[in-house]
Amino acid sequence: MGLSAPANSLGYATESKRSATDPRSVHRLARQRLLSLQSLDGSWEGEMAWSVMILSQYVITRHLLGRPLPPGEIGPIVQHYRVKRLRQTGWGLHAASAGPSLYCTSLAYIALRLLGLAPDHPLCRPARQWLRTQPGGVAAIPSWGKFWLALLGLYDYRAMHPLLPELFLLPKWLPLHPDRLYCHTRTISQAMTYLYGTRFQGPQGEVVEDLRRELFDRPLRRSDRHRTGIDAAVSPTVPLRLLQRALALYERRPPLALRRRALDRCRARVEHEHAVTGRLGLSPVNSLLDILVLHASGEKADKVDRSLTAFDYWRWTDPHEGSRYAGARSQTWDTAFAVEALLADHAPCPDTVRAVARANRFLTGAQITTEIPTPHLTARSPARGGWCFSEGGHSWPVSDCTAEAVSALLAGPGASRAAPTFDTSAATEFLLARQNRDGGFGTYEARRASRLLEHLNPAEMFTHCMVEGSYTECTGSAAVALVHLQGRVNGTQRHACKRALSRARTFLLSTQDADGSWPAAWGINRIYGTLFAIRGLLATGVPRTHPCFVRAGWWLESIQLADGGWGEDHTGCIDNRYVPGATSQPVSTAWALLALLELTGGRSRAVLSGIAWLCDRQLPDGSWPQTAATGVFFGTAMLDYRLYREYFPLWALGRWLATHPAPEIAGNPAAHTPHLSSDPGARHDG
Repeated sequence: MGLSAPANSLGYATESKRSATDPRSVHRLARQRLLSLQSLDGSWEGEMAWSVMILSQYVITRHLLGRPLPPGEIGPIVQHYRVKRLRQTGWGLHAASAGPSLYCTSLAYIALRLLGLAPDHPLCRPARQWLRTQPGGVAAIPSWGKFWLALLGLYDYRAMHPLLPELFLLPKWLPLHPDRLYCHTRTISQAMTYLYGTRFQGPQGEVVEDLRRELFDRPLRRSDRHRTGIDAAVSPTVPLRLLQRALALYERRPPLALRRRALDRCRARVEHEHAVTGRLGLSPVNSLLDILVLHASGEKADKVDRSLTAFDYWRWTDPHEGSRYAGARSQTWDTAFAVEALLADHAPCPDTVRAVARANRFLTGAQITTEIPTPHLTARSPARGGWCFSEGGHSWPVSDCTAEAVSALLAGPGASRAAPTFDTSAATEFLLARQNRDGGFGTYEARRASRLLEHLNPAEMFTHCMVEGSYTECTGSAAVALVHLQGRVNGTQRHACKRALSRARTFLLSTQDADGSWPAAWGINRIYGTLFAIRGLLATGVPRTHPCFVRAGWWLESIQLADGGWGEDHTGCIDNRYVPGATSQPVSTAWALLALLELTGGRSRAVLSGIAWLCDRQLPDGSWPQTAATGVFFGTAMLDYRLYREYFPLWALGRWLATHPAPEIAGNPAAHTPHLSSDPGARHDG
C-alpha cells in the first residue's frame, strides 16, 4: 500500500532541479505525473507521514495481547526505525524535530527490545544512553507515556495522574463531562480510563524485567507523576493541578459499585465505537486502545484477532522506509485537491477529463449516506451527508473534507449544468451543523464546551486538544462549498446557507491578524491559513478592494524570499505566528501563489517570480523536491503530506495559465507587471 518512499531521511525527493522557463511545459509534465498516480478506484492518496509513535504502540500492543509479530514482519519494521532515527540516537515527534523526543524514543526502545533486538544493538544502545542523560530520565516521560509504561508493568499506576472512568457517569450538562471534549480526546479517554480503572497489565516476563533495569536506575515514586521532561509543550495550570489533586484523593478509595458501573459504561462506549467504525476506530491510536479494552474485558480471542487484522488498514510499506502506520488515510482529501488542481487551467485534456470522471465516481461513492446506529451512546454528531478524510471506512466525516469533496464534484466540465451525483441536501445539512456560534467551522463537530477547558489539558506534549475550535481553513473551505450548494437545495436550506455564509464572513474578517495573515491549525501555517481565508471571503462576496485583501497581499509579498519562492518554518505553529523558512518550498510557494492569484489574476511581479521559481525547481519526473513539513495537528505534531508537492504546485501553475496569456516567463519577472500594492483592486480574468 502507498507510494514508494523517497530517498532521504525526511522522506522527500532529492534529485537535482530541472531548469525550465515554459510554464505550459512544466504544467503538462506535472499533470502527467499526477495522472500517473491515480488509483484504479479513481482516488488519489499519498501517505500522511508522522512519527514512529504509532508503530511503537502497535508493537507494544501485540506484546500486551500475547500475540508477537511473525518473524517475517520484523525486518521491515526495524528498517523503518533505522530510517527515522535522528542524530544516530533517538526518534523525534516528527521528521522535522530538532532532536529526539523522550516519549517517542522511550516507546521505540521498548518496541525494539520486544521485537528481539539486544540491548547493545546499534539501534538500542545509543537510544538507551540518550534516555539516561535526560533530566529525570524515563520517569519524566509525558503522562501518555507513563500510561503505556503502566500497561507494560514498567510503571506503577499509583504514580500516574488518575484517569477516572467515573467521569463518564457525570450528568451530561456539566462542563466537565467527557462528551464535551474534542472527539479524538474523548474517544481516547473512554478507552484509557477503562484500562486504568481495571489496572490492566500485559504479560510479565524476562524481557519486562530487563527493560525495568535498562530504563530506570531507581524505584519509581508517586512524585514522578509531576515530572515533565523535554517533550512538555504546555506547563500544568493551577486549575489542572487542583483537579488532579481532587481526582487523586477520590482514587484512594473509590466506591467499588460506582467503579464497576463506570467501567461498564466505558466498555460499552468502546464496543460501540469499535463496531460503528468497522473495527478501525477514529484513528489508529484509538484502534489500538480499543483492541486492548476488548482483550482486557474478556472478549473472545477470534474477535480480538479480527480487530488486529483490521488494523492493517493503516499500514504503509515500501523497501526504503519499511513498514509503518500512518495517523490517517487521506483518499477523499487528496482526491478532491487533485481534481481541483487538474481543472485549474480551465482547459482539461482528454486524459484529465477521464481521470476526473473516475475521481468523481469515487467521491460520490465516498459520501456517507446512512446514519451510524445509536449515535447517542457515544455522543456522535450526525454523520450522514459528510465525507471522511479517508474513503469513509470509519464513518467519521469532517467539515473541510466534505467541503473540498463538494467543490471538486461541482468544479468539473459541465457540472454547473448537470444534476449532481451526490446528496446535496445531506451535504448541506452536514456542513451547517459544524458551524460554531462565532461563525467559524469546527472539524468533526461543532464546539461543545468553552475554550477555557484548554486550561485542563493533561496531555503536556500537545496543545489545543481539549475542545473543538473554529478553524480558518475549515471555515474558508465550508464557505466555498456552501456557495456551490445554495443554488441546488430547497428554499429553507438556501436561507440557512445565506445566514451561515454571513456569519462565516464575520468570523474570517474578525480573525485576521494585524500583519494581514490568518492563523491555521492543520497546515503550516500562516500562508496556509491566509489562502483559505481569502478563498472563503471571496466566496462570501467580499470585494477584492476590501482592506483585508490589501493587507493580505502586502503580507504575502513582504514574506516572499529573495529567490522568488516562499517558505515557512513549522516552529511558528507552536507560538501561533509566522516564522520564515530557511529556504523556499514548493508547497508554501504554491499556497502563496494561489492566494495572490485570487487577488491579482497573475499581474503582480511577486506572482511571476513565484511562477518562475516553480518552473525552475521542477524535477525531471514532474514533481517538486519538498524538504519541509506541510501539516500539523495539536500544535506540535508536524506532518508530511506526501501528495501536497504533486498537486498544489500544479494547481498554482494551472490557475496562473488560466488567467495569463504569456506562454513563458523569461528574464526578470519583476519587469513585466506592477507591484500588487500599486493595484490593490486588480482582478483576475478567469
